[in-house]
Amino acid sequence: MYDLNEIYERVLFQSLGPQAQLKSASLVAAGSHNQGIRIETSEGTFFLKLNFDHEKDILFKESQGLDYLRKNTFLHIPETFGCGRVEDYNYLLSEFIPSGRYQLDYWETLGFGLADLHLKSSKSFGLEEDNYIASLVQKNLQTANWVDFYIEQRLEPLLGKAYFDRLIPLDFLKKFQSIYPVIESAIPKEKPALLHGDLWSGNVICNSEGQPCLIDPAVYFGHREMDLAFSRLFGGFDSRFYQSYESIIPLEPGFESRTGIYNLYPLLVHLNLFGAAYLPGIERIIKRYIP
Repeated sequence: MYDLNEIYERVLFQSLGPQAQLKSASLVAAGSHNQGIRIETSEGTFFLKLNFDHEKDILFKESQGLDYLRKNTFLHIPETFGCGRVEDYNYLLSEFIPSGRYQLDYWETLGFGLADLHLKSSKSFGLEEDNYIASLVQKNLQTANWVDFYIEQRLEPLLGKAYFDRLIPLDFLKKFQSIYPVIESAIPKEKPALLHGDLWSGNVICNSEGQPCLIDPAVYFGHREMDLAFSRLFGGFDSRFYQSYESIIPLEPGFESRTGIYNLYPLLVHLNLFGAAYLPGIERIIKRYIP
């Protein structure tokens, strides 16, 4: 068993240098995959994320994603100070975000900020390299056509993993694949937009100034409706957020009818991470489009 204080001290040394001395550490978040620790040091307060993932670059890719966001939106994105590996731990040391009370324009700012992010475009869908969504590899082979990218880089890899891991039977896999022609006809054509990629309410926090801060991205260039559909999957976003977003870049008619198609991806993510409890939600979407 490792001495955690020694781990923290080595992280500080690698990230900030010998002048950073540990004062205290306290656990502030713990999930199935990561631990979040508040680190008090002689150089200030930091947030340390640790995990034991066998993918040694997983938090490096998260750091890259935060950098991507920071360069492309005016919203608050945590600064990063170091990432790497100490013993069996992957680590990411970043700015600690003290929580505050929502300002009156909180949701409007978030809507304007997401629109600002989505206005950043690329020649193709995808990214220069693969990254992760939670602990799952996210394929990003650059592709000219969104529907091809969505099926081949998002749905098929996770559908195949679920089948391989015996979370779904073969007949369900084939039923799922029967929705692909529907996707082709249902999705409006738009240019690639830079996405947060994992936009649920837990990845938007209120900073000490009462303004939104985005964390834990899974960035790539995709269809902008992906972020908006994901934000509706588990709720938690005020109507003012959507109204402000659409005042900058309105959605094509029929968005509500397409959210299920987009949310097949995050539901497959949850199926592969947490098991069959998420299967009924996927089945309901499939039945909606394939009676």
